[in-house]
Amino acid sequence: MPTKHPGDLLRQELAAAREIQPFLGIYDCFSASVAAPYSQNLFLSGFGFAASFYGLPDVGYVAWSDIVATAARVRQILPGHKLLVDIDDGYVDTHTARYVVRQLDSLGVAMVMLEDQARPRRCGHVDGKQILPLADYMDKLNAVLAEREHVRVLARTDASGEDIFRRVEAMSKTDADVLLVDGIDSVETLLRVRDSTHKPLLFNQIAGGKSPRLSIAELRGLGVQLIQYSTPLLFAAQRAMKESLEALLATGGMLPSDFDNGDIGVAQCIDMLEANVVTSAPVSLARAS
Repeated sequence: MPTKHPGDLLRQELAAAREIQPFLGIYDCFSASVAAPYSQNLFLSGFGFAASFYGLPDVGYVAWSDIVATAARVRQILPGHKLLVDIDDGYVDTHTARYVVRQLDSLGVAMVMLEDQARPRRCGHVDGKQILPLADYMDKLNAVLAEREHVRVLARTDASGEDIFRRVEAMSKTDADVLLVDGIDSVETLLRVRDSTHKPLLFNQIAGGKSPRLSIAELRGLGVQLIQYSTPLLFAAQRAMKESLEALLATGGMLPSDFDNGDIGVAQCIDMLEANVVTSAPVSLARAS
């Protein structure tokens, strides 16, 4: 395990700003194991967790105790990775938000994401979101910032229109480490946000979402320092499971016999899981262009 807290390591990397930081979206320990060789940074997505753990949409069903327990399991198998955890609105009240952040800080979580949505919350890339009054969110954000010791804090707004910039200005005056405007709808808006704050920006990429599809190189050129890939593993799993079951039915229930063409069998799955016992150095997706 690193001698420094992952939050402190992330702070140093953000200050150095040497390369863009991609966070790959995961939803459980298995998806974390799949993602681990591809990036040092993982994102425990609320969207993916709600789907995987509860089989429900991401509208506020996640309980703080469940997300903390899952973060602990991921940290146990991948202690060398930096984990960003989605804590929604801090689970309604400021007291709970502070407690959750304290728990995740003690587990070695690198960063938490706190949003300004009101309940019932929704995915940041769908319509119908309700936003907390700015003063209420700022009180909660500042309380979380005062509570944390090592963990970094990502302040997220789901606002739209001119309210985006009012909230970015307010969040920029805090000790928040990173800012996210979720559901950002254009490169022009992103550039205006970049010009509105000195804080590092995170850009959320989600298939079928409101934001433009941009490469790592393009986002680097736009002044983004972190990228969050919330759901590619979740959506890929849904597609692959459907295709696998349809193929099984099409062959009359006959499993494939040849695993030389990239299919996964017992040996391949065990090999991946055994890597969690002795984690190997991950490949850096940030070097992609």
